[in-house]
Amino acid sequence: MSEHKHGTMSVREHEKVFEGFIRISTRFVIAVGVFLILLAMFNA
Repeated sequence: MSEHKHGTMSVREHEKVFEGFIRISTRFVIAVGVFLILLAMFNA
């Protein structure tokens, strides 16, 4: 295993994954909200 030096790691890949997670989470919450509103409108 290679030696890790503090402060040398690039976090760009982590930032991209986090941005993707936030984007998917936001879309999921919006989709659930729309689903609940439609459910209430059609009185299911």
